[in-house]
Amino acid sequence: MMRFGLGLRSKFILLSSFLLLLPWLGYEYVWEMEKYLRLGQEKTLVGTTRALATALHERPKLFDQQASFLQQVVKGRDLYAYKLHNPIRLDGKLNDWQEYRPLFWFYDKQYLQQQDEQHTDADLSFSHMVGKYDKYLYAAFEVNDQDLVYRPKNSLSITGNDHLRIAMKSPTGALTSYLIATSQEGWINAFEESSLTPFAPIQGYFKQTEQGYNIELRIPLAMLGNKLGFAIIDKDNQSKQLTTISTSNLKTLNELGSVLLPSPEIERIVKGMRHSGSKIWVVDNHHRVLAQAGSIQEADGVWGNSIIEDDEQKSWWQSFEQDYLHSLYYQILTKPTNDFIDSLHDVAALQGSHIEAALAGKATSTWRLTPDNKALILSAAYPIWIGNKVMGAVIAEETTNGVRTLRNKALEKLFNVILAVLTIGTFVLFFFASRISSRVRKLRDAAENAIDPQGRVLGQIESSNARDEIGDLSRSFANIVGRLGGYTHYLENMSSRLSHELRTPVAVVRSSLESLQMENLDADSQKYLARATEGVNRLNKIITTMSEATRLEQSIANAETESFNLSQVISGCMQGYQMAYPQQKFNVELATEPLIINGVPEFIAQCLDKLINNAMEFAVQDSAIAVSLIKQHKQAILTISNQGPLLPANIGDHIFDSMVSVRSQALQQQPHLGLGLYIVRLIAQFHHGKIQAANNANQDGVIFTISLPLEH
Repeated sequence: MMRFGLGLRSKFILLSSFLLLLPWLGYEYVWEMEKYLRLGQEKTLVGTTRALATALHERPKLFDQQASFLQQVVKGRDLYAYKLHNPIRLDGKLNDWQEYRPLFWFYDKQYLQQQDEQHTDADLSFSHMVGKYDKYLYAAFEVNDQDLVYRPKNSLSITGNDHLRIAMKSPTGALTSYLIATSQEGWINAFEESSLTPFAPIQGYFKQTEQGYNIELRIPLAMLGNKLGFAIIDKDNQSKQLTTISTSNLKTLNELGSVLLPSPEIERIVKGMRHSGSKIWVVDNHHRVLAQAGSIQEADGVWGNSIIEDDEQKSWWQSFEQDYLHSLYYQILTKPTNDFIDSLHDVAALQGSHIEAALAGKATSTWRLTPDNKALILSAAYPIWIGNKVMGAVIAEETTNGVRTLRNKALEKLFNVILAVLTIGTFVLFFFASRISSRVRKLRDAAENAIDPQGRVLGQIESSNARDEIGDLSRSFANIVGRLGGYTHYLENMSSRLSHELRTPVAVVRSSLESLQMENLDADSQKYLARATEGVNRLNKIITTMSEATRLEQSIANAETESFNLSQVISGCMQGYQMAYPQQKFNVELATEPLIINGVPEFIAQCLDKLINNAMEFAVQDSAIAVSLIKQHKQAILTISNQGPLLPANIGDHIFDSMVSVRSQALQQQPHLGLGLYIVRLIAQFHHGKIQAANNANQDGVIFTISLPLEH
């Protein structure tokens, strides 16, 4: 039993397993690192909210003026003054309010002060919001009113027409009311309701629209307490009754809705936290936002500042990595982006399980995805205590962009290592595989050169001394080819030996039979003598056929070629067949133009003899043998077809091999050793041509096709 070193399969499995194990282990390590970094970010963010909440504990004045002691807050009734980014230009066009459009609250018939089931939104309805900028409170009204009635000029009454009523709690705690009624489109001022005298501090603009009208107002914050309400009063020409839609009941201070203004004091406290890498919110116990600082797009946590790279001091490797490798890496990785949608941008109230828990007295945190799924946001909330009561909460938010960027940096380093290992491993495996494939190709070439397409053994295979599978295979091949060569040599020489050894006995028997024929024998003896003579003739024909192929190979080896007209040779042969076999029908179609090939005309005639003889033996009685010779491109195409038995399935080109015959016992009238078509192939190959055998298109016979190259 042959022994050799570590097998090729084991080597490949070992190397492949090692290369595949590296990225998996590295990825698992980075994933675990990211989970711990997120846990650390979560604890750090809770600590940030705790630190800020500590600065707001036990300071009731910060929340008293913000209506945080209300038992219930109702949207639409209790107003929230959003923080405006820019001052509002009072022109009635509402262009400066476009970015705040989603924040407008719509007041329809459910806010009517009088019950009217026939009322529609086209009769009277409006959208409204208030906002704060600097020292002013701005208000916008987009009113739907199909019948606008202005105040008549020089009229002392200001309530017998469409008008706006404002009610607020003053800083001293008194209920004050103001009216706005205009006689035309343009700049407007308010009137004190108690004295009907103009009140200049409240200013605005009135603009008529297709649906009704728009009103923009500016109210000084100094005159405003923590309660505010608006009412739109509509006067139709067809009716003396006034229709009122209001944000709340403006008649009594207790029923007047509250207004929440972002707290300047709390904003000053949280202002410094905007540099902490977090988005900060402070809400009261009704979830209403009192102050905020920072931007969530820039809130990437403490890890964001730790991975900033200096572009001016990049090495050549860092430049190469960024320019070429990153484009490959980030086909797999996801790069954090700040271009995401913030669903909590400019909201009046914050909701969430972590805020509910904080307002219940328990600090907690939660994770949420942005609406566009581009960022993962961590939110932490911590309660603000005044005495034994929670009056609000501090909420801090950060994206995981910093952690994800740090993870990507780790994966980039991991990919660099993997790329280096894979590159080196690839070169090693390529060298290893090239060496193996080279040895396999060498063994293949040796095997192909040792045996020709006809199965003859032409040489030996040199065995290898390598102690592996390929070496063992080469030694097996060498042994097999050696044994096959000896057996093939024996078979190749057997026919010539048999023909040589049998000729003398056959000649003796024949001469003896001829001598007996000269004797006067009885009828029975003459019959047996005739049968013996017939057997000797058949035996002689077998010996002649066995030696024919050997003689042809020897003739081909020593033949001298010449240029001749193939059409003329085929035509002459066919004329001879028609005279020799008058009982056989032939359909002959030969090209009239000369078809010049290089070869031996006698060999072509011998080849045609074999094919015609084969066709006649297999042809159905009274059927014709078709012979065709045409020119196709630079080839002469000779076809011989007959009707008769089909070729066996899957025999292919093996029908032209030596000692192969497909004749049935019924057709075995003459001795056949399967050498006829083998001789045909030898002649076709000698003339650099090809021969094919196939069943014809009608599946009722066989067609042989020989293609021979033309000289010109």
